[in-house]
Amino acid sequence: MAMQRKTNVRLPPEVNRILYVRNLPYKITAEEMYDIFGKYGAIRQIRVGNTPESRGTAFVVYEDIFDAKNACDHLSGFNVCNRYLVVLYYQSNKAFKKVDEDKKEQDIERLKKKYGINTDEK
Repeated sequence: MAMQRKTNVRLPPEVNRILYVRNLPYKITAEEMYDIFGKYGAIRQIRVGNTPESRGTAFVVYEDIFDAKNACDHLSGFNVCNRYLVVLYYQSNKAFKKVDEDKKEQDIERLKKKYGINTDEK
């Protein structure tokens, strides 16, 4: 499918090969994911969430960015087992923002203890 693209197409900066899929049925299998997403191009990897926090989500990695864009455009809002899929481009800066904030909070607390600063008193 990637061969059909135009050579001088500029894509928006948020477009990438990795799609983040939400609102999946909990019992969906990897084979069903390949059936749904494989129609739009070659897939490198699919990771379906299996922890309580990540159930109902998946990451789909395409070989080609244009295939990922096509899948995102066509599958966002697609009905699977009476659930409408939410398909977004993976954004690493948003994914690690919470982790970075937690790490900064820990660093601040460590420095407060090191220098004997107590901000609880007023």
